[in-house]
Amino acid sequence: MCRSIKTLRPPALPHEATEDDVHAAALQFVRKVSGFRAPAAHNREVFDRAVDEIAEATARLLGSLEVRGAHPVRTPEPEPQPDAV
Repeated sequence: MCRSIKTLRPPALPHEATEDDVHAAALQFVRKVSGFRAPAAHNREVFDRAVDEIAEATARLLGSLEVRGAHPVRTPEPEPQPDAV
């Protein structure tokens, strides 16, 4: 029915979660819980409101978490290239 909801905090996500990341996770959650991929017209308002409320709660959670012992994800330095002759 829908893809898995991914962990949105570093180091599981190599960057801070964007608003789009949070919204996508909230949408997936509401789809899973409601059992609807897309709501019927008469349920659209409550479906969208639930997505917005869950996205807001998720953003608050991620903003408040203190992850101890986590190391920032580093991008490896590119290998030096030998000079071409």
